[in-house]
Amino acid sequence: MSFDVVLLIVLIVAGVCFFRRLDSSVYFIASLDIFFRILTFIKNNLGVAEISSFIGKYFPESIPGVIYKYTDGVVSTVLMWIYVLMFAVFLFYTIRILWKKR
Repeated sequence: MSFDVVLLIVLIVAGVCFFRRLDSSVYFIASLDIFFRILTFIKNNLGVAEISSFIGKYFPESIPGVIYKYTDGVVSTVLMWIYVLMFAVFLFYTIRILWKKR
């Protein structure tokens, strides 16, 4: 197993165990994916080879990137549907918070 999948699994398990409520766990996983995507943007657009290689070596591009890198077929399809449902719940919670603030 590569370092990126181990890092992702450890962070998700720690986040779910630390944030026992569903909404907190969903926010944590969505924030983690957004963080990975920001790092990928920095890696691709900063232009500093040392930072780009460090980010490329130790951080995955995104959660779907890890899913497709290490699984295929039905397993990747099921995991991606779970990912999409989790982000639908994230969107629901975000809209609900914005609606309450209105």
